[in-house]
Amino acid sequence: MLQPSVIAIDGPAGAGKSTLGALLANQLGYLYFDTGVMYRALALVALQAKLDLHDEAEMARLAYEVQIEVAAPITDDGRQYTVLVNGEDVTWAIRSPEVERNVSLVARYPQVRREMVRQQQQIGRRGNTVMVGRDIGTIVMPDADLKIFLEASLQERARRRAVERDDDPDQTVMAQIQQDLARRDQLDDHVLKPADDAVILQTDGLSPDDELAWILDYLAGHHNG
Repeated sequence: MLQPSVIAIDGPAGAGKSTLGALLANQLGYLYFDTGVMYRALALVALQAKLDLHDEAEMARLAYEVQIEVAAPITDDGRQYTVLVNGEDVTWAIRSPEVERNVSLVARYPQVRREMVRQQQQIGRRGNTVMVGRDIGTIVMPDADLKIFLEASLQERARRRAVERDDDPDQTVMAQIQQDLARRDQLDDHVLKPADDAVILQTDGLSPDDELAWILDYLAGHHNG
């Protein structure tokens, strides 16, 4: 089976991109690169420094100054990758609810996106990479050999987020998560669309293993047929 050099996986928050991307990269022996962690790292630094996240110029300055590295896991604690900001391990810190609520705001700024995309493209061009995000297939790596766009209902995405956080998925928690995700969808709307040549995968009712099997079958059929 011929393997694509770069695989792009896009979709809304909570659609399962990270889990699928990590599984696929592991299966193929590729680098797993969740591009969203760069925006999360930026939001974390801004929040810690108590900067004004509504100040685009300030956020752009931060994007150029902060050194963000994404690498293979350095600790066996369940992480899918390691994120370093100026040498500090922030892999779990960037998953906080506060970062979750603010990351889309930071990621909306054109100057911030330009710098982040430039850095992401440098990594992608090395090849043998599974890149996960919102606009990989359309903006970051439009020449990716395979583009996958995940779709999932708001209810399903909220359920997955609750499981991910080990929250007790009672009605109040689920309502709050759904509200946060809906807000993320609204903020991400400017980039959240599949590339014209993307393969659409509806993930409601599918396990990550089901999704992985579907893509591997697609790859086998696509390259053999």
